[in-house]
Amino acid sequence: MRLNKTIYITLGLALGTFSLHAQEVKPPEKTEKTVSEEIEIIRPYKPVLAEAVKLRRSPDLDNIKTYRAKFNYLVSDRKLELNSDIQKLQAQKVADELKAELANNYVKGGFGNLGTTLAEAYIGMGQDPALQAGAFFRHFGQQGKLNKQNENKQQLSVFGRSIGERGTLNGKINYQRHGLYFYGIDEANPTLNPDPERQVFNFFELEGEAISKFTPDPDAFSYAAKVNGYFFNDRFSASEKALTLTGYLNKRISSFNLGLATSAEFGNTKDLNTSVSNNLLRLNPYIKLQAGGVKIIAGANITQEFGATSSTRIFPTVTADFTLIPDFLQLFGEIKGDVNRNTLKDLTDENPFLNSNIFIKNSVEKLSISGGIKGTGGPGFGYKARFYSKEITDMPLFVNSFGSFNKFDVIYDFGKTKILGLEGELTVQVSDNLKWTGRLNMEDYKAGAEKESYFKPQLRLSSNFMFTLNKKLTFDAAVMIQDDSKAKVFTSNPLNLDGTYPPVPDFTKENVVNVKGFVDLGVGANYKINNKFAAFAKANNILNTNYSKFLYYRLNGFNIFGGLTYSF
Repeated sequence: MRLNKTIYITLGLALGTFSLHAQEVKPPEKTEKTVSEEIEIIRPYKPVLAEAVKLRRSPDLDNIKTYRAKFNYLVSDRKLELNSDIQKLQAQKVADELKAELANNYVKGGFGNLGTTLAEAYIGMGQDPALQAGAFFRHFGQQGKLNKQNENKQQLSVFGRSIGERGTLNGKINYQRHGLYFYGIDEANPTLNPDPERQVFNFFELEGEAISKFTPDPDAFSYAAKVNGYFFNDRFSASEKALTLTGYLNKRISSFNLGLATSAEFGNTKDLNTSVSNNLLRLNPYIKLQAGGVKIIAGANITQEFGATSSTRIFPTVTADFTLIPDFLQLFGEIKGDVNRNTLKDLTDENPFLNSNIFIKNSVEKLSISGGIKGTGGPGFGYKARFYSKEITDMPLFVNSFGSFNKFDVIYDFGKTKILGLEGELTVQVSDNLKWTGRLNMEDYKAGAEKESYFKPQLRLSSNFMFTLNKKLTFDAAVMIQDDSKAKVFTSNPLNLDGTYPPVPDFTKENVVNVKGFVDLGVGANYKINNKFAAFAKANNILNTNYSKFLYYRLNGFNIFGGLTYSF
């Protein structure tokens, strides 16, 4: 509508203007003729506008009040940032993870048939990785079916470790006790040992060690020092004291290492009729090259015996390790020689039924060659296979005493004993819940002056199996297999007039008998009741075989025991 009015007004004004021009009288031209024209006049559009609306009141000039707006604001105290770069986002701090409650201590106790008793405890410090200390105690006792076939063992150890910025300090105090009887019985003459004698071994040990901390510096200098001393005795008159000092120095020069390993062993063994000091000093300088998957150590082993005997020997020592496939296949080999210091403590650990007045003498391992392969076949699979050849002079052997058939003397094969051996290890871990390990040892002994290497089986096989059913129940099983071995039985007195064994045996005064091999199978289970308590059970010699490791000493048959463990 407004548009139409505008058009009309515009047209009206235009026409009005035109009409005004049309009525304009022009002055007469100087012509001789008069012209007559007819003009039509149209009335222009006259718009009518409505009267404007006006305010009928005047403003109040006396109102001078000003308006003040209310503001709510907070001034933040911030530094003016002149840097126009993009600011980094600040990561929000993650809440601290709750530490797992680890049980450092436990107490374990159990009992079973054959008078089996077990008590065990461990107490340690907290979780400080730089300072550790603790104590361990264990008791195990068992009584067989034979007359006084009793045996019990106790151990108490206290240890400490401090890890510093430059090195580590270790210390240990250890006490062990072993009680038993000479219960050996001859099946052909069961009345020969009506009242077995009692034997008790006591072992006190003190040890300290200092080791430098590893550093990646290519020119680093490292060291280690260790001191070990012990006192050992039995219920009769045998005793032994020993002190061992060991040192190690190594200087790294790029891919080479120059080093020196040394040890000094001082020992004295006494009994009623014997007193032997067999001391040994070793010096082992070497040079080591390690680069590109190859590690070679070459040096010498210089030994000095002094005490009851005195001699100096120098042996070569060469060790090589070649990595063919990293983590999967390695070849290794070794050539060495050494003097092995025999002690009464080591001999009784192997055979506790020793006679009195045991003669102590060192053995010489003139040449030892070994080599093999090792590596992994993927996650959870590892293997190692090694063959070796040894030549030992004066190797110690156990023989039943002529005067006391149920006690053992120690003789030395004065000739050269040659040993060919093969050992293998295999580990298979299918998952965290299933693991199996196995070990095989095969040895072929060629005795020197003796007919046989007595109580040295040619085959030993051991295997362990562990299966975790769930978070609470775990099973384990173990099997040990040992081949037949040989033993010497004297038919007449083999001793010289001074009570010593002759260097060359007299085969007319002895017989060689067979000690049958055995298979020992054991199983166990552990059930976690809660975070504090757990129950366990274990069964040994499930096949209930009457086997012997040493002649006339039959081991216990089937036995089972169980108990509880409390962790805190």
